[in-house]
Amino acid sequence: MIGMDKYLMNKEGSFMDLQQAQEEYAQALRLGQKEYRTLTAAGKNPYPEVLDTLLKGRSGDSVVDLGIIEVPTEQIVGTKEAGRTRAFSAGFMPLLGTNTEFASKWVHLCDAHLSEGIREPILCYEFLGKLYVQEGNKRVSVLKHLGAPRIPSIVKRILPSPDGTPRIQAYYEFVEFYRASGVYNIQFRHPGDYAKLLSFLGKEPKEAWAEREQRTFCAYYQYFREAFYCLETEKLEILPEEALLLWLEVHPFRDLGRLPAKELKKSLSELWDDMVVLSQPDSSVVSTEPEAKAGLLSWITAPSHLQVAFVHPLDAESSTWIKAHDEGRRHLENTFREHITVKSYFHADNPLLAEQLLERAVEDGADVVFTSTPQLRRSTLRVAIKYPKVRFFNCSVDTRYSSVPSYYGRIFEAKFITGALAGAMAQNDRIGYIASSPTFGVPASINAFALGAQMTNPRAQILLRWSCQRGAHQQDFLEKGIRVISNRDAPTENPAYLNFGNYGTYCMDDSGQWEAIGSPIWLWGNFYENIVSSMLAGTWGQEEHPHKAVDYWWGMDSGVIDVQLSQQLPTGLKVLADCLRDGLKSGRLDPFCRKIIDQQGNVRNDGKKSFSPEELLNIDWLCENVVGQIPEYDDVEDYAKPILRELGIHRDTIPPEKEGSL
Repeated sequence: MIGMDKYLMNKEGSFMDLQQAQEEYAQALRLGQKEYRTLTAAGKNPYPEVLDTLLKGRSGDSVVDLGIIEVPTEQIVGTKEAGRTRAFSAGFMPLLGTNTEFASKWVHLCDAHLSEGIREPILCYEFLGKLYVQEGNKRVSVLKHLGAPRIPSIVKRILPSPDGTPRIQAYYEFVEFYRASGVYNIQFRHPGDYAKLLSFLGKEPKEAWAEREQRTFCAYYQYFREAFYCLETEKLEILPEEALLLWLEVHPFRDLGRLPAKELKKSLSELWDDMVVLSQPDSSVVSTEPEAKAGLLSWITAPSHLQVAFVHPLDAESSTWIKAHDEGRRHLENTFREHITVKSYFHADNPLLAEQLLERAVEDGADVVFTSTPQLRRSTLRVAIKYPKVRFFNCSVDTRYSSVPSYYGRIFEAKFITGALAGAMAQNDRIGYIASSPTFGVPASINAFALGAQMTNPRAQILLRWSCQRGAHQQDFLEKGIRVISNRDAPTENPAYLNFGNYGTYCMDDSGQWEAIGSPIWLWGNFYENIVSSMLAGTWGQEEHPHKAVDYWWGMDSGVIDVQLSQQLPTGLKVLADCLRDGLKSGRLDPFCRKIIDQQGNVRNDGKKSFSPEELLNIDWLCENVVGQIPEYDDVEDYAKPILRELGIHRDTIPPEKEGSL
């Protein structure tokens, strides 16, 4: 045992038994040695991090004195200087033998804490939310071992120079969050996450927290952390606060004050697959083509009948978008007949009704459920995690959930063809383009149209307007002498949409009379047929992307997207359109595999590469021959704002709406 007197007289003159403190050291030593061996075997640093090493070569950082505050013990990860770091494991457990002077001092500190408590604050530096000890290493070791949740500390904050990187942006958001809340142990790594958390709590970004709110949040969050760490989450590269954000997508914050521990753990385990996705650096994947055909074994194990449900926010009479999906439902019924039963549910126009209708679909026996708009995504998630044996899909892009794959069409391919036709028809080289709203994939469609026009008319200019902004855009184009206009896409292959005007691309004369050229069309029936066919064939679920959030983004090669041409289109342009269609379907033609320069003169492609599907979905720039800008959230009409919150290309910069309360 430690070479020291067995008893120590305290201030009152009584004797304090050191046996317990000695036993604590022996136990802490074993833990430290175990951690050392584990980290060494994994090729990791077994000692506390050294801040001076991390800061070596940096310049421009500043230091702010925060005074004395109680810091979370778990945030203390290292020391300011190298010094005696080798006396501790990475978790500040001791590594030196029981007969050393170090051990003796550790035991005396432990004894003092057990009898009176350690009151003297340590001195540490904070960098990027982590704490590094300058004075008080052994006090930290003792208190960490004894499970103290917080340690009084004199804190000096090292503020890094803003450099625009996501990590530094997130840190400055933490600084603002801490200034308002006083909560230290929420350390997000991605910009925008603090704003999301505040929206779930019903707080404004700089709104000061009352002491009661701080206590409530810290208590609830600790309760959540305990449940989180019961799920073997050490296998995941995900922080408990990141898991909390996901959990709050499904449950209100106040449920943490009502749910028993067993139910909380169950609610977290239901989100396990989605947490796995969050923990991966490349958590999502874009699938650009239908799955392979079934083999013999798949047919043997395949279901003989499927119950299919469609859930819509509106009905087919009041929305052309829903009408298009409902025609897809009709195609599905005509294709599979007795092999499927289909039921549609309408008017899921708020979260409560949406969840009720989704629950009803499951109660009615649905094996697969399609929800037809992005606004239904979170409601779909809430129900999907409760019924893992039912397959749910949401019509949107850029999904964040493995539980609910998204599906959409590569409409930019059809836009490329109509752009080429528009360029050939624009006698004055100017073409009007009315875009919908700046969501994922829309800038790619604008650029594909512009590149198509440039292919047939090198002088072509695309004047861009947005239907989500005020203005009589078509009349404005007419007054500016623009006679070729691209407007909203035809929702189905019904030729009446071309004849009605305001759909597709068309020419106008001086009086405003128009003549159709052609339009991209959505053929949702082909998408639904592919999905249901693979399920009936037994190949669904054999994807190459397990534990991923999957976006099904299919194009002309799958039959989901096509171009409908006007009967009056000149024969030569029909031949051109057919050639372009064939090239896109076969993969021989890539609209973006060419030299591309944006509006600012940046070379976006030197002509030697193709963009990945993820890059195409996330395009937020416009080609050099486009005149106009991508609007920000505050510049669009109110009706368009919900979709921008879900799928806007700049959604991470949009302040979230309040959803709950502390």
